[in-house]
Amino acid sequence: MKEHVFTLGIEEEFAIIDPETRELRSHIHEILEGGKIMLKEQIKPEMHQSVVELGTEICDSIGCARDHVAALRTKLAELAGRSGLKIASMGTHPFSHWRDQLITEGERYQEILKDMQSLARANLIFGLHVHVGIPNRETAIHVMNQARYFLPHIYALSVNSPFWVGQNTGLKGYRLKVFERFPRTGIPDSFESLSEYEDYCKLLVKTGCIDNAKKIWWDIRLHPFFDTLEVRVCDAQSRVDDTLAIAALIQAVIAKLHKLLHQNITFRIYRRRLLDENRWRAARYGIDGKLIDFGREAEVDERSLLHELLEFVSTEVQELGSEKEMAHIERIIREGTGADRQLAAWEHAQDMKAVVDHIVAETYEGLIPPR
Repeated sequence: MKEHVFTLGIEEEFAIIDPETRELRSHIHEILEGGKIMLKEQIKPEMHQSVVELGTEICDSIGCARDHVAALRTKLAELAGRSGLKIASMGTHPFSHWRDQLITEGERYQEILKDMQSLARANLIFGLHVHVGIPNRETAIHVMNQARYFLPHIYALSVNSPFWVGQNTGLKGYRLKVFERFPRTGIPDSFESLSEYEDYCKLLVKTGCIDNAKKIWWDIRLHPFFDTLEVRVCDAQSRVDDTLAIAALIQAVIAKLHKLLHQNITFRIYRRRLLDENRWRAARYGIDGKLIDFGREAEVDERSLLHELLEFVSTEVQELGSEKEMAHIERIIREGTGADRQLAAWEHAQDMKAVVDHIVAETYEGLIPPR
């Protein structure tokens, strides 16, 4: 892009798996000990000791992001392997129960636990967070307002959590339903300006609701400390290719909206109560359902809307060099999401352990082979 590069940062949350039982293992300390030497600041603990987060450095292209994601996953798999463990990437573990998981030590997690109680203990979920760089924060707020419309479309592509504590939930994306029990989640309202957003954050801090703006966990947020828009709605993806394709689509949407804004063309801003209808449909049906086209006031097949979205960002995709990733989005539309593949594994074997084996196999698919 001529104005600036829409940099990418990708954060993925992984489950630590015992290959014998296929259950979650509270083993973060051992992995962190080796990880801090090998991965430094790119590896972080999460609230549950069976969860680990990896974050890329700032990437100026999707190719750079691909290299980072594959390398980080490879190193994490190696660290887990030293303890006889595996890693798995999905929105929820198919059958492990949150009650059995240890909480990570540290003041921050104890504070969240004290504040959120059982909601925090039960929040055993795994997300994919994509940061796209926009240096001008005033512009970023307006892009965020417009990007809200596309969140259900993108979430439908990313659904990867049909099971919860051993039950087939009947939803393709159950992770969002678990997370929205927390306050300050979901699709945000629109903001008139950067100052209105900043005043909102300051008010929450001043009144003791939060100690800093990172405790605002919306599906999309202007990051409080980085000059990025952070899209947080997606389930963690099993396959490296799925992670990169979804990140590239998010990048292209934000680049497109940014360009339109500079041309004084604004995408229509919809109210949260309407967008929430599509968010629910995306979680329930994934790409097999219909979302509402509010302009036409009609239900439209999600696959058809995704093809329209790809057409909408096609110029930006060429400018960003992410044609390969959009071809993979087409593959997901044809062949199904992570949730669809988990459900197929369950149908085939009628065994939750087989579903975990399937997820682990997909997680290791994109790793860098040893030399």
